[in-house]
Amino acid sequence: MSVDPNLLAPCGLYCGVCGVYVACRDGNEKFKEKLSHVYGVPPEEVNCLGCMSDTRWKFCRQCLIRNCVAEKGYVGCHECDDWPCPYIDNFPIEVGKKVILRAIPQWREMGTEGWVEAEEKRYVCPECGCVLFRGSKRCRQCKTPVDLD
Repeated sequence: MSVDPNLLAPCGLYCGVCGVYVACRDGNEKFKEKLSHVYGVPPEEVNCLGCMSDTRWKFCRQCLIRNCVAEKGYVGCHECDDWPCPYIDNFPIEVGKKVILRAIPQWREMGTEGWVEAEEKRYVCPECGCVLFRGSKRCRQCKTPVDLD
């Protein structure tokens, strides 16, 4: 398995299953439009190629977690003995915090390739197999309610 290092958000919010990243990767203007309404930004600001890329989502550009990991010379929080820390404890988005608290121990246990593979397999509708993204409440294809985070 080939892992794109641009998608390895240090906090454990793997970018490969992020709706903003998926919309940009796929050039899905309709999805970008929906996301723009959710986040209260113009559609042209829905733009991200991953946390570790030079093209980051508006709300991720000044991430304190990313800065902390970089200062310590780590790839991610999974390498830090001080985790969880106040940056995690005070993470402003509840679903994000929930995922971080689940993902970092898994990243430690599985290693990067195993963790990425597990994250990609996690975000699939259990009923129809449609690929979903983090935060999905229902499958966009069969409409089955999901709680995958």
